[in-house]
Amino acid sequence: MSAEVNAELQHVRDYWLKFMKPKSPIYTFLLNDIELVSATKGSITAHLKVLPVHVNSKGTLHGVVSSCLMDWAGGMSIVSTGLDNSGLSTDIHTTYVSVAREGDLLEIESNASKVGASLAFTTIQIRRAGENGQIVAHGTHTKYVKAK
Repeated sequence: MSAEVNAELQHVRDYWLKFMKPKSPIYTFLLNDIELVSATKGSITAHLKVLPVHVNSKGTLHGVVSSCLMDWAGGMSIVSTGLDNSGLSTDIHTTYVSVAREGDLLEIESNASKVGASLAFTTIQIRRAGENGQIVAHGTHTKYVKAK
């Protein structure tokens, strides 16, 4: 966990722990151990260790987990802009590039490229943490938001 917690990171962590995690059984099941490590306005970074619950019958990261991370991270980057909601999905795309295995540490980065009055557009990358940071999946996520 980073030593310095800025306002954006605190806001995102609070939203995750107080509003999203307790109200979403799927997030609680799949992302219970996710760690939000940094945030700036419109951007978040998180880490997740691949556990047995995250892998498919081949022993690699299940596609549904990657898509769940796209959904979650896109919403969190929207929250990092100061909104008190993560929006409703209208379009989500996930491209699977390589595999991750049980024990791998994933680094998830999401950027909100635009948060408008009704729609927000995000891009997400999931990488294996480490020297080469090989991309496991990347995607885009569009969400309906009701900006205040």
